[in-house]
Amino acid sequence: MRNLRTFSQEFKRQVVEELMSGESRPAQLCRRHNISSSLLYHWKKQYSLGKFNNEPNEEAALKDRIEKLERLVGRLTLENEFLKKRLQHNLSQPLRNGKSSVNGSVSSAVSGKDAS
Repeated sequence: MRNLRTFSQEFKRQVVEELMSGESRPAQLCRRHNISSSLLYHWKKQYSLGKFNNEPNEEAALKDRIEKLERLVGRLTLENEFLKKRLQHNLSQPLRNGKSSVNGSVSSAVSGKDAS
C-alpha cells in the first residue's frame, strides 16, 4: 500500500504561485515535486478560493458560482424534461378503470361500446 503524502498549505501556496507567475510550466512543477497534474490544478482552484491563507480571487469566486448555477440549471432541465415526458405518457394512456385521463369520462374506444 502506498504511503499518503501530506503537503503543508505553505508548500501548496508556493507551488501554485510559481505556476501562476509563469516561472514554471505545469508539467515541470509536477515532475519536480512528483505530484499529479490533477492535484496541481486542484490546488490552483483551492488557491483561487482563498483556502491557503491568501485573499480569495474575486474572479475565481464568480466562476465557482457560475459553475454551481450551471449544474443547477442542468439538473433542473433534466428534471423538467423527465416530468414533461411522464405527464405526456400519463395523458396518452387511458386509466385502468376505463376512464380517460383527460376529462374523466368513459372512453368508447377503451370500453368497446358505441358512444350513441
